[in-house]
Amino acid sequence: MIVRTWHGCVPLQHAEGFARHLEKTGVQHARTVAGNRGAFVRRETQADREHFFLATYWQDLDAVKAFAGEAYHVAVTYPDDEAFALLSDPYVFQHEVAAVVPL
Repeated sequence: MIVRTWHGCVPLQHAEGFARHLEKTGVQHARTVAGNRGAFVRRETQADREHFFLATYWQDLDAVKAFAGEAYHVAVTYPDDEAFALLSDPYVFQHEVAAVVPL
């Protein structure tokens, strides 16, 4: 299994709106792709920013590429992201894992 991780942050005034946007875009998009095994969003407040950490779980690298394309190490972005003053890490990380165990 592959875990794909992304991080971005928005000003606090956009936190709730971006949370809904992320669910409708990145999370729902991932869930529609064959080979997706789930998604998890973690939020953390730091000073005047809300940080979002998205982990998506994939059957294999082919499934990741079906979601993100051949440049799968580059973050997938969506047209309305800029409306939330999103600062997005441009790259994501893929990690091969034997299993995902809930905390």
